Amino acid sequence: MAHDWLAEETPVQVSVNGQAFAVMMATPMDLEDFAWGFAASEGLLADGAVIGDVRVREHFEGITLDIIADASARVQGERPMPGRSGCGICGSRLLEDVVRQPEPVKGGPTIDDGAIERALGMLRERQPMNMVSGAVHAAAWANEQGEISLVREDVGRHNALDKLTGAMARMSVDVSRGFAVVTSRASYEMVTKAASARIAILVAISAPTALAVQLAKSCEVTLVGFARPGRHVVYSGGQRVRRTQPRSR
Repeated sequence: MAHDWLAEETPVQVSVNGQAFAVMMATPMDLEDFAWGFAASEGLLADGAVIGDVRVREHFEGITLDIIADASARVQGERPMPGRSGCGICGSRLLEDVVRQPEPVKGGPTIDDGAIERALGMLRERQPMNMVSGAVHAAAWANEQGEISLVREDVGRHNALDKLTGAMARMSVDVSRGFAVVTSRASYEMVTKAASARIAILVAISAPTALAVQLAKSCEVTLVGFARPGRHVVYSGGQRVRRTQPRSR
């Protein structure tokens, strides 16, 4: 008898100090990291608010994540609809909520194409859920040499990146000393989340969208797409990527 491993996705309600904000479809692991990253990328908290704890509770219907923040915290708006695992804007009501313009990302590292190659090679061995299910995305953090130190997986590419940036925030990772790699296309939501986390370089294994490239240029984020063994395309911020290997044909 053949057995198959399936990726999990479950409703996850995100609240701040008991006040509900959104319900997202996500893979139920690394949820504290997800709460930190989602709160930052969505601008949930007022400026200066500090997360003290994340309370995870399982229910028959799904999971609740209650972000416990200091007294200055407040939920900035709400999403009236659930967010699907493949969608980063479900429930947004206003245009300005959809296409947000993060502050430009200054500085950042300079890497060479060998670092991108190295990160891609390491990432293939660092996706345990995808190895058995073939149904999840990954987001990884690599240093300037391309050595991966953190990987987070989820059925949703946005969730995987939120989990990664949340883990980095909790671990006080220096975002100026590396780059992010995602196993998905580079949509504008992914660029927004990277810029919000002050990540200067985002590498995607698939294509970017036109809006993602436009946003990356305005946010001064280096956006690399079609990152595969032996090749990649730099769409914005090329000053941060040195070419040391001949172009493949």
